[in-house]
Amino acid sequence: MATRSKDLYDALGISRGASQDEIKKAYRKLVRQYHPDKNPGDEEAEERFKEIQGAYDVLSDPEKRKQYDAFGSADGRPGGFPGGGAGGFDFDFRVNVSFEDALRGVETQIPVELDTTCRECGGSGAQPGTAPIVCPDCRGRGVITESQGLFGLSHTCPRCRGNGTVIEKPCPRCHGTGRERRTKRYKVKIPAGVKNGTQIRLKGKGEPGYGGGPPGDLIVVTRVADSPLYKRRGSDLEVEVPLTFADAVLGAKVEVPTPEGPVSLKVPAGSESGKLLRIKGRGAPKLKGKGKGDVLARLKIAVPRKPNKKERELLEELQKVQKA
Repeated sequence: MATRSKDLYDALGISRGASQDEIKKAYRKLVRQYHPDKNPGDEEAEERFKEIQGAYDVLSDPEKRKQYDAFGSADGRPGGFPGGGAGGFDFDFRVNVSFEDALRGVETQIPVELDTTCRECGGSGAQPGTAPIVCPDCRGRGVITESQGLFGLSHTCPRCRGNGTVIEKPCPRCHGTGRERRTKRYKVKIPAGVKNGTQIRLKGKGEPGYGGGPPGDLIVVTRVADSPLYKRRGSDLEVEVPLTFADAVLGAKVEVPTPEGPVSLKVPAGSESGKLLRIKGRGAPKLKGKGKGDVLARLKIAVPRKPNKKERELLEELQKVQKA
């Protein structure tokens, strides 16, 4: 049997910007091709026909289409294809990570509140001891066909909303939805090198699909705290290094802080304020790839407001050299 399309526009073979005329034209063409009267006994064609009907039912209605474009469903709830059996949707969860933990990696436990399969009815939506029954209006097909001339005009069954089944006695816990809100705790490993917006996908830990569909994924999005010392540039870390005017002119050795400890760095004579000096392989771990970035030492030269005698002599000598 053909796999159901997860996108209503794909189901009709149209783009998201399609006009109502284009939607209607695509629908009519597909109805002629997959109508059960033209494909007797073909279960795959019948399934495709139901898919087409469900897609047209939403996209031909401006309000339902607006809801679908915004939420992925026609009823304002994130979900999949109308008619049940839709796959679960992904669930985003933001986790705060310290700057230090982002560099070294950490394992943490996160509490996530999400919809889960109802523990009382097992997700069926029916009262325990009962089960959904075949819809008496559409006889399980999910669509109702009304004869009009040569062809029958079909639309989604209003009683079962295309599911093909109805629940006579809803589960008292979930009121027939098959779902309940619960808080679950998951362990998640934050790899070294994450930054703001890094996504970590936990397969199958998202919200369950409607009508028994498989669960979606839990997407953990990292929010990394700023560092009082470093400015992050991808895998490089920039740090400001103060320098006296004399050291900038004559050259010097300075201690530069890195995540792995201070490193001695030679400052060339005649360095200007704002100059960047690179310390290889002492930055943040590269999330996708091997090795680490660099530490970028940005020199900040302190110019004395009232130079002493020695500093004045040095400045005068430097001025003579520049004029020569």
